[in-house]
Amino acid sequence: MILVTGATGNTGRALLGELHARGAGPLRALTRDAARSASLAAFPAGVEAVEGDFEEPESLKRALDGVRSLFLVSRLGPDAEVVAAARQAGVEHVVLVSSITAQTHPHLGPAQENLAVERLLKDSGMAWTILRPTQFASNALMWAASIRDGTPIRAPYADTGLPTIHPADIASVARVALTEPSHCGRTYALTGPQPISARGQVEAIGTALGRRTPLPFVEISRQEAYEQMAAVFGEEAADAVLDVTGGDVNDELLAVRDTVPHITGTPARPFHQWARENVASFH
Repeated sequence: MILVTGATGNTGRALLGELHARGAGPLRALTRDAARSASLAAFPAGVEAVEGDFEEPESLKRALDGVRSLFLVSRLGPDAEVVAAARQAGVEHVVLVSSITAQTHPHLGPAQENLAVERLLKDSGMAWTILRPTQFASNALMWAASIRDGTPIRAPYADTGLPTIHPADIASVARVALTEPSHCGRTYALTGPQPISARGQVEAIGTALGRRTPLPFVEISRQEAYEQMAAVFGEEAADAVLDVTGGDVNDELLAVRDTVPHITGTPARPFHQWARENVASFH
């Protein structure tokens, strides 16, 4: 039995679809509301939806019963308790989604938290595979309301290009790691096939929408962006995000890696493909 956490998210949904399509065996999806997920047909037919909440690790016992392989997204709850619950349930292998900042910016608070979860898993006695993706293409959804309303998109570091990754590529690597034992004990940095800046992402979304004129875009200062982000995410997280999206980039963060095609056998998906596939979100 494979349990997919974060099952209603961009990566989790894609992972369930791939595992189901390839006949990976019994599949279980963790969700906070199984009835709603069923009514929305959120998961492929035959996938068992089980309710659980990372904030309440005791609620995970039923979801973990009989599970041998676990897809785990870090920092959704008390990770030490979640890892302990998996070990106690007899889980044999965990594929963990961490962050590339664990190796590019290990001094930052969020990166240190990810490294702490990685250490918990490595010390758990369970087999492990760690995925460290870079910036997600789906982060562009934060601009959806502005694009729908026709208001300018405001972002700092407009022309800093990062090798943004399609969430489905994270799912593809996770699917291989969950089903092929040769990936146990490995840590993989994951990126998209080429760098793309915030301005380039907005242009790609405009092209996907068929706009004849560019979507309005305004580059703002770090301080302006910080004030907006700190109010929502807190000061430390705001500073960390701004560092890794342009304020303190380094060669390790900017590097394009061939991990996705090497493991999956298919090219990594470019941002413009993600934009075409998600164009309905911006209408």
